Amino acid sequence: MKNSRLWVIFTVLVVLSFAVLGFYGVEIFRKAPPIPDKVVTDTGELLFTGQDIRDGQNVWQSIGGQEVGTVWGHGAYLAPDWSADWLHKEAVYILEKYARTDFNTTFDSLGTEQQAALKSRLQSELRKNTYDPATGTLVISSLRAEAYREISAFYKGLFMNDPAQDHLREAYSIPANSVKEDGRMSMMNSFFFWATWACVTNRPGDDITYTNNWPPEELVANRPSGALSLWTGFSVILLLVGISLLTYYYATRKGDHLEVSKLPKRDPLLGMEPTPSMRATLKYFWIVTALILVQVAFGVVTAHYGVEGNVLYGFDLSGILPYSISRTWHLQLAIFWIATSWLATGLYIAPAVSGREPKYQAPGVNFLFIALLIIVVGSMAGEWMGVMQKLGLAENFWFGHQGYEYVELGRFWQAFLFVGLLIWLVLMVRGLAPALRKKDENRQLLTLFVISAIAIAAFYGAGLMWGQQTHLSIAEYWRWWVVHLWVE
Repeated sequence: MKNSRLWVIFTVLVVLSFAVLGFYGVEIFRKAPPIPDKVVTDTGELLFTGQDIRDGQNVWQSIGGQEVGTVWGHGAYLAPDWSADWLHKEAVYILEKYARTDFNTTFDSLGTEQQAALKSRLQSELRKNTYDPATGTLVISSLRAEAYREISAFYKGLFMNDPAQDHLREAYSIPANSVKEDGRMSMMNSFFFWATWACVTNRPGDDITYTNNWPPEELVANRPSGALSLWTGFSVILLLVGISLLTYYYATRKGDHLEVSKLPKRDPLLGMEPTPSMRATLKYFWIVTALILVQVAFGVVTAHYGVEGNVLYGFDLSGILPYSISRTWHLQLAIFWIATSWLATGLYIAPAVSGREPKYQAPGVNFLFIALLIIVVGSMAGEWMGVMQKLGLAENFWFGHQGYEYVELGRFWQAFLFVGLLIWLVLMVRGLAPALRKKDENRQLLTLFVISAIAIAAFYGAGLMWGQQTHLSIAEYWRWWVVHLWVE
């Protein structure tokens, strides 16, 4: 197949792929569960405001966010999914109230028909959408408000210092006083309620919830929809068909086999004299080795927390190194050493491929190395300060812990890393430029190599697309860009 045709296919696939991503990004923006301006009871009592929900999301992020359980299924799985946990507790509480009021007994003591009737009543209560977009008001029943207060008190004891919750804190590896202020705890409960409300409330004019009936919860009839099952099956089949077609294509192209006689007898890189910038990359690989060792060490700590709760071989480290931090550092260090090794390899190969050392290339490599060290140390320190509740919510967003898996580092460090990737891209293009100017058989492959380098630098920029109080659905959309297009 001619190179021009391959480039056309490549371009079409890229455009179509990003068109699909863009389309569903718009759909997520349009159909995201609304954040009400205020939540009130049917008697007019104000429970909390939309700002409380947004601030509560920031509180949740500050304690580690997706490193401490999950919300909407995204995050670490040692602690519960808080939206699923809240939903189950809320459903059980209301069912028990129904049973006590109507039958003067517990729900479990009722017969099957009576339980079914109360479940149906519960589903009507929780799944009905009572949000008024005209006024921005969400109205809930007094009974549901009572459940909200009950569960809020439970969570306050869990995340603060109720001794009765010690066994759960150990099971979830959550230190006492993870949240240190009553006001912050109240706001985080508001966020948890809203996240749960989105899980159980039907979309306007539909019979599925804002989260597509997730999490599964029989008490409120949260079951996978037919469309979900259909598209899941279709996507798997489409993937298998694509793999099969590619396999068939390459298996039938017998003329594409590379002639062994055309291969070099020895690795061309082994016989060349390293340039100053190539020698400057050596320290990158020493740092990569160190980061791997430190990452493994934090992996050991994190794994033991999963078994021993808040201790490591009997030593309680949760006061200075909680699970959310050990897991954050374990994950971030993996990203750092993998990224550093990629950057160093690219910087080493660029002059080798072009056969020319650009002016000031070595100082650029050294400058980037120092910048990466500052990012690693600074972001890890900021994450620790954020989780230990030593920063305000705004300061935590910029310099602490963002609470989103794979992009935990504060926005300042995130932007700093993005700038570092752009500097790396400039160094790469400078190094490869002489080879790109040659109109030989290697130019096509080198062009593709440069495009991949641009992607490495650019795709991380998706992590800068949300702000401190961006809607969780939108932030998650962009986070998955980073996870699937950059990390992977």
